[in-house]
Amino acid sequence: MENGLTEEKIDRLADYAHDPLFSERERLALEYAEKMALDHVSLGDDFFRRLRTEFDDPEIVELGMAIGQYIGFGRLLHVLDAVQPVCQLEASA
Repeated sequence: MENGLTEEKIDRLADYAHDPLFSERERLALEYAEKMALDHVSLGDDFFRRLRTEFDDPEIVELGMAIGQYIGFGRLLHVLDAVQPVCQLEASA
């Protein structure tokens, strides 16, 4: 995210594809991440042509590697049952 991921953007991620708060570059990066996580076989030439309107090839590879690492790490945590549903902090004394 060009100016950082603000709380407002986090709250509005569910509709990123149609939300004017997100730039076209951000929307494409989020779509890339969503497709990698949920439907990677749909990533074909048409999608990469669209992605290249905002990213060059090294950026596409770097973004894909970052997305893959986050997806893989999340899946590893799930498989190891290392995901806590709620993070509870102890009250300060």
